[in-house]
Amino acid sequence: MKQLLLLFLFLPMVGMSQYKLSVEVQGVPSDKGKVSVAVYNEANGFLKFDKVFKTDSTLAKENMTKVVIDDLPDGEYAIAVFHDENGNDTLDTNWLGIPKEAVGFSKAKMKTFGPPGFKDCAFEVHGDMNIKVWFN
Repeated sequence: MKQLLLLFLFLPMVGMSQYKLSVEVQGVPSDKGKVSVAVYNEANGFLKFDKVFKTDSTLAKENMTKVVIDDLPDGEYAIAVFHDENGNDTLDTNWLGIPKEAVGFSKAKMKTFGPPGFKDCAFEVHGDMNIKVWFN
């Protein structure tokens, strides 16, 4: 009876595993400001600031900056990263909407006429993992 009770208590925890995603951002142009990582879990809201699933940032370190995202459940995700060089918590763009600060994406690069889509950037998380992102 005790074993059955323990099974019912711990079974929900098995389906709710949470993982750590370490994002290594390569090509950071300077030590100014911070590097921000946005994690998206659906194509519909990809690259919309109000649809970010998880986000974190850390002080920029020239060449390579590491940002760790904790508590990610199993699933499909895509990442967008930017170097907030002036520290205003906004991706600065020119009058055409082209980023003036460095940006990068998981598994994809900026296209000629805009950013990649969710599916271009998507990857699966089923455990702790490391991913590298390069600034374009």
